[in-house]
Amino acid sequence: MTQATQSQQRGIQLSETALKHVLSLREKQGKDLCLRVGVRQGGCSGMSYLMDFEEPSQIRENDEVYDYDGFKIVCDPKSMLYLYGLMLDYSDAMIGGGFQFTNPNAAQSCGCGKSFGV
Repeated sequence: MTQATQSQQRGIQLSETALKHVLSLREKQGKDLCLRVGVRQGGCSGMSYLMDFEEPSQIRENDEVYDYDGFKIVCDPKSMLYLYGLMLDYSDAMIGGGFQFTNPNAAQSCGCGKSFGV
């Protein structure tokens, strides 16, 4: 599967609000970075979400890459098993604000919204 095909399928969805916020955070870094999204064992419900900027040179050959008008979201294949179809949104509400993960693969989510179970 080519990157162009992967980009159009967008296994990780990004709302306009989340994209604007991520681009603003990236601008503060002063570098052209991509966003790596993944999961790890832990958290209240068994698995927790990971998100961090990284240099595009760190993208591995087997990573899934989704392009949002030149901004890349990257995910390793193992994490993609748990994240395919994820909607990443952002809210600036005073209570409950921040990044919000809507994961169709999660059988349960914790109250903080930062971890899930499958």
